[in-house]
Amino acid sequence: MMAATATATLIAPGARRTAAPGQRRITTALVGFVALVLIALMLAPVAYIIIGGFRTNSEITVDPSGLPAEWNWSNYTDVLASGTFWTQLLNSTIAAGATTILVVALGLMAAYALSRYSFRGRGAVYALFTAGLMFPMTVAITPLYILVRNLGLTNSLVGVIVPQIAFALPTTIIILVPFLAAIPRELQEAASIDGCSRLGFFWRMVLPLSVPAVITVGILAFIGSWNGYILPLFILSSESTFTLPLGTQAFASQYAVDTAKVLAFTSLSMIPALVFFSIFERRIVGGLTGAVKG
Repeated sequence: MMAATATATLIAPGARRTAAPGQRRITTALVGFVALVLIALMLAPVAYIIIGGFRTNSEITVDPSGLPAEWNWSNYTDVLASGTFWTQLLNSTIAAGATTILVVALGLMAAYALSRYSFRGRGAVYALFTAGLMFPMTVAITPLYILVRNLGLTNSLVGVIVPQIAFALPTTIIILVPFLAAIPRELQEAASIDGCSRLGFFWRMVLPLSVPAVITVGILAFIGSWNGYILPLFILSSESTFTLPLGTQAFASQYAVDTAKVLAFTSLSMIPALVFFSIFERRIVGGLTGAVKG
């Protein structure tokens, strides 16, 4: 009996070792299959919109999910030939670019002070920024509109940019504070011994070391501003100031019977954000997971 138990004890670990690789392969294959299904579900609407822009309205009516019998480029060329699209593209670029630059600049300075220096009320200030994550723009849109109106900023890009900066700062600071706090204190002490001031240390050391996190928060701010719809809907009333999301809605209302052209306009509106996000996607992951090691 003892011999049988000893034999089973000797065999069992070997059996587990031979079964483990097969089990890992099954798990890997299952995870890969689920990932492919999720990717297909996310890309299918995008592909439908892009391909639909190459079809005619009759084809979409007869077979909404089919491929174009003949690739029709006129829908895209008509949109690109119109000045409305380029005006709205410029407005979105200005709003997203200004929002990104100011969010990164203000967030980096505030996060540097919160992460590197001890002062009275630091915890309360950080908690205030953290609490900002609990108030989405949709909840505050009515009082926000009243405030923007009282400031005389309605129907202008400034009235869109300033609130976007305010709502993007909490996320920016929450990401930057732990990243900047990971910079070794010894590095700052060595720079101080060499005669580097606090401002000099910020420009010469902190900025280069925090590039991954800065890129991450910049991308998030840019994408959030580019895709913003609720705020421009309340603030902007003139078509000459419309951003692309708001312009897409207006275009869809104007050409409601021309589904193919609406799909073409929508495709061209979302391509810049998709390209921008695809290029910097790894930077986002690196900025969220990276840290400075001494």
